[in-house]
Amino acid sequence: MKVNTQAVNFNADPKLIEFIQQRMNKLELYFDKVIQSEVYLKVENTSDKINKIFEAKLNIPGESLVVKKQCKSFEEGVDTAVATLQRQLKKRKQKLREKF
Repeated sequence: MKVNTQAVNFNADPKLIEFIQQRMNKLELYFDKVIQSEVYLKVENTSDKINKIFEAKLNIPGESLVVKKQCKSFEEGVDTAVATLQRQLKKRKQKLREKF
């Protein structure tokens, strides 16, 4: 799957980008018709520790799934967002099976 990763207002570490690519590739196990995904990494300027925002947009035929998570680290955000996307893809696949 093609994953476009964009870091807003900072330079992302190549290890982080590789980590995101690996996690997003696992989504193809749940729904094989994923076209592409777009990932946005943002850091808010606040004194709060939970200032990292991970946003993912997954393009599948007919619609797009969007997940936005705010966490202490990008790795934590990736893991929670991928878990949410897995649930959404399972529901989508189940609905497709019920139609046919």
